[in-house]
Amino acid sequence: MIRLAVPDDAEAMVAIQKEVLTEEIYFVSTIDEFHQTVEGQREWIQAKQEHPSEVLFVAEEDGEVVGWLVFQTEGRIKVRHTGKFGVMIKQEARGQGYGKQLVQGLIDWARAHPVIEKILLFTFASNTRAIALYKQLGFV
Repeated sequence: MIRLAVPDDAEAMVAIQKEVLTEEIYFVSTIDEFHQTVEGQREWIQAKQEHPSEVLFVAEEDGEVVGWLVFQTEGRIKVRHTGKFGVMIKQEARGQGYGKQLVQGLIDWARAHPVIEKILLFTFASNTRAIALYKQLGFV
């Protein structure tokens, strides 16, 4: 199930972020640079809920958060129609379609949004599985 994140998801989201950053494969940030607390994550989730042009989704299986996607805007007037996203999926949940469902949820959300016109993303060239997914969903 894909749904909007709520503050109660904070602990699971922090755990997923720590796991993914520990792998040192998919993100520029390292685990040594990660200092987010569960309380800080709750506040961040709340801020996303209140922002009119940003969204935070979680993928849930049997009541457990297994991944999440955040879409954020820069806040500048001339680029307010754009934003970028990032995805994190627990290692054991990868390859089961959660990433695709999260990104498709974002695409659907953006199409219905009155301002958002362009979704951007960044990934390493070595992340071939993600690149294949993004291409499959229409990203260039």
